[in-house]
Amino acid sequence: MDQQPPGDRAAAGSGVPTPTCYRHPDRETGISCTRCGRPICPECMVSASVGFQCPDCVRQGSGTGHHPAASRPRTLAGGSVAADPRLVTKILVGVNLAVFLLVSVRPALVGDLTLLGLAWDPSPPPGSVEGVAEGQWYRLVTSMFLHQEVVHIGFNMLGLWWLGGQLEAALGRSRYLALYLLSGLAGSALTYLIAEPNQGSLGASGAVYGLFGATAVLMRRMNYDMRPVLVLLAINMVFTFTWGGIAWEAHVGGLIAGVVIAIGMVHAPRERRTAVQAGACALVLLASIGIIVARTMSLT
Repeated sequence: MDQQPPGDRAAAGSGVPTPTCYRHPDRETGISCTRCGRPICPECMVSASVGFQCPDCVRQGSGTGHHPAASRPRTLAGGSVAADPRLVTKILVGVNLAVFLLVSVRPALVGDLTLLGLAWDPSPPPGSVEGVAEGQWYRLVTSMFLHQEVVHIGFNMLGLWWLGGQLEAALGRSRYLALYLLSGLAGSALTYLIAEPNQGSLGASGAVYGLFGATAVLMRRMNYDMRPVLVLLAINMVFTFTWGGIAWEAHVGGLIAGVVIAIGMVHAPRERRTAVQAGACALVLLASIGIIVARTMSLT
């Protein structure tokens, strides 16, 4: 069967070619890039000052007589529009899956990467004291990517994929990555503060709950119907406080951090956007560090 080239699909019964997206030949569209004139589908449309532009013209930023970055459309939070709005989300999912496969092959790594305040490890003889309070600060971060059970990583990665892609597109890659990592760190810090020192904790739940909080803030900012995300969040919070074996501290810490960061991201005034956004991230980071230092001093 012969294939029709992009932009040259005939409308049924009319003989008149119906434009198709130059990047997705199977999608008909009536919208064209205001800069180059190529047909683009809704997924490829990038809002500009006048009309829509295609991703290629956005990346090139040509035709204005000044630096391409100056004419490049920005996300709601001021980030650069990317051709692949889920790249960071894909990488984060990949890292979590890679660590999961690694510890399934080498289970002993779980004990080395789990968030642990202060505990005695009897093996190998003669044993040793382990935990964040002993200077193993890395556990606060490595535990964010650590899972042991298929159900656990399945739910977390489903939440990351569902929430992350939309947030990455709205915030931009660097802001989204800061949101994810700082929410996870805040969850680890609150767990370190409240949980028993010898209680292990692991999982990406703190970071994912940060995405939940940020999604609620973003939907409020866009005047979207918030009921679906609020209902889903409420259901998850019920599970958090009723199911055994769940580190609720990580969920709460990540949720609070996500809300604070997202407010700074999407409500920052344009003229002071970068300063306000950096300030919101710095506030969460300093609060997390303060909690960690205070808990360490109380344990040592």
